Amino acid sequence: MEKFYLSTKKSTQVRAKKHLGQHFLNDENIAFNIVKAFTDQCETPDILEIGPGMGVLTKYLLENKNFNTWAIELDKESIPYLNTNFPQLANRLIEADFLALNFDNHFQNKFSLIGNFPYNISSQIVFTLIDKRDKIPLMVGMFQKEVAERLGAKPRTKDYGILSVITQAYFDVEYLFTVDEHVFIPPPKVKSGVVRLTRKKTELGCDPKKFKQVVKLAFNQRRKKLSNAISSLVSDKSLIVNYADKRAEELSVEDFVKLTHILLGA
Repeated sequence: MEKFYLSTKKSTQVRAKKHLGQHFLNDENIAFNIVKAFTDQCETPDILEIGPGMGVLTKYLLENKNFNTWAIELDKESIPYLNTNFPQLANRLIEADFLALNFDNHFQNKFSLIGNFPYNISSQIVFTLIDKRDKIPLMVGMFQKEVAERLGAKPRTKDYGILSVITQAYFDVEYLFTVDEHVFIPPPKVKSGVVRLTRKKTELGCDPKKFKQVVKLAFNQRRKKLSNAISSLVSDKSLIVNYADKRAEELSVEDFVKLTHILLGA
């Protein structure tokens, strides 16, 4: 359930909670560089930070008066801390789960996303971005390095998969820089990567739902040739003669668009 939370309760620190996947960034230079990579490209007046925690990114966002900074936080310990230390957020601090947020209740127009994302829901955040791509043209986020690399992976590489194809179908992906473990409290067991996703100006060129159906079916059996992996969609194998002996990881976004047209007339 969404609600705004305003409190005068004093709070001097926030404990990182394992069940929320929290690792608080503790390096001001990195925080500044993440925010700069975001604000340099942001064209929407409204911006939303996901999981501000103790506000290491928030303070730099609030310094830029070109934007209306919003924040969404689920941690009940972080909420009073943020209210105490960043009163300028006022009623733009939302206590809610981002994955369940009704954006229309808060944003009438387009807005952009930024955050040090919890590892355990980072892929879900990306898929939410994709679903709401017409309302969210930009996102800069810190991910587990493995996930960050998958977002921008190219065909014929081990990291290339469903997340890569569907993300790159709608967004230009830029891997900006790697962040070491020791700059977090507590330190995670893996490195992190900062990525910028910018909405493409061109449309996909086929039905998005059917495109996603083809991509998921192809990668669900990624070691099989496409003639077998997508056999449930193929009534006449001569239609996919150019793709039959290939595997999903060999196809570009454009290839999947063409394949969707061939298989589903979309």
